[in-house]
Amino acid sequence: MPVKHVNTANHDRPVKDDPHTLRLPIEAPQESPMRSTQPHPLHAVLAGLCASLVGIGLARFAYTPLVPALIEARWFAANEVIYLGAANLVGYLAGAFCGRPLARMFTARRSLQWMMLLVALAFFACALPLSIPWFFTWRFVSGLAGGVIMVLAASTVLPYLPGARKGLASGAIFLGLGLGISASGTVVPLLLEMGLRETWIGLGVVALVLTAISWTGWPRAVASAATPVSGTTAVSPGLGLIYVQYALMAVVLVPTMLFLVDYVARGLGWGTHSAAMLWVVYGLGAIAGPIVYGALSDRIGPTASNRVALTSQLFAIAVLALSSQTLWLVPAVFVIGSFPPGIVPVTLGRVQQLTRDPAAQGAAWSRATVVFALFQALAGYAYSWLFASSHGNHVLLFCIGGVAVVLALVSDGVWVVMRGFERRQSTGSQLAD
Repeated sequence: MPVKHVNTANHDRPVKDDPHTLRLPIEAPQESPMRSTQPHPLHAVLAGLCASLVGIGLARFAYTPLVPALIEARWFAANEVIYLGAANLVGYLAGAFCGRPLARMFTARRSLQWMMLLVALAFFACALPLSIPWFFTWRFVSGLAGGVIMVLAASTVLPYLPGARKGLASGAIFLGLGLGISASGTVVPLLLEMGLRETWIGLGVVALVLTAISWTGWPRAVASAATPVSGTTAVSPGLGLIYVQYALMAVVLVPTMLFLVDYVARGLGWGTHSAAMLWVVYGLGAIAGPIVYGALSDRIGPTASNRVALTSQLFAIAVLALSSQTLWLVPAVFVIGSFPPGIVPVTLGRVQQLTRDPAAQGAAWSRATVVFALFQALAGYAYSWLFASSHGNHVLLFCIGGVAVVLALVSDGVWVVMRGFERRQSTGSQLAD
């Protein structure tokens, strides 16, 4: 007897009665329970913001205003404090390598949750200056967690979001970097008034609160979105340009990030109060950068936004190196502050533009983060050595950063010319055929 399957979910189509046909009903496909447990998109974006704030904004940038306090409290010697600060950068590089393997082992959602808890634990541990190895270990751990968060946060949230405003959403996620920079010049000094140990504990409490807010905001992985459609995924040659430019951007942002306050206070002779005020301006730029550059990417595209960011940064660095007028320095510092967190959503948007498959996007973004972390660490040590060798020549360091911007723009121009030449050759060969 022939068997006829009937979809009982579709009651609009009549089914002919056939006495020789046995009709077996087929259940209508049910909605996956995973879909019903997914967070609201705004909660997912908030989770990404909290993660970038905890893992990088606080874990890295909150250390800067603590350096004088660590030395004055005689927890460690001056050279040991700088050495301990570098531990976070080394850990960040390790975390960039570990992000995707951890996601494969424990899922991205669990990895992000535990990394945020690990940063909070590191803050509490740093309240106990037991020894240099102890402090170094926990600074390294906080950096490692930040590297994992940088690799996984946006790539976990953005594929889940609907609509075409992902540039703005990406900027909102990385707004945590800007908030952390701003907090390093405002909130941390206020905590320091209660004491150094209390400051570390306070940072740990803030990290725990942000972890709790974000805990249920991470999307659960959907299998079809987490794996490539085919066994092999084409790799765009344009990714090489992104890696080169992202490495150069790391070289660009390090000198101002490390030496801006010292340049204003001692290089220009304006004193520590004026330097602190300009650092607040830098922090305000860091808050605006991700949102502005992310929205700009939605409007004109990430590639054009990248050129705008590099060009504006070149002019701002030139003003910083050549002028000592407040009227010029304040807007220049604001633009410079927008660059470190602002280029992250722009670069991520370029990666997503070239790699449509989510798995390929995650792999490419992981490599970009590793490249950035490596060159940022190398540049940090190189600039520190050059600063000591040049007897504190701040302008020389800023000029080197400006040269790196020029190289990034030149590499972009060379790539455009090469692609145009290849297209003309391809067109010519087609006409010849």
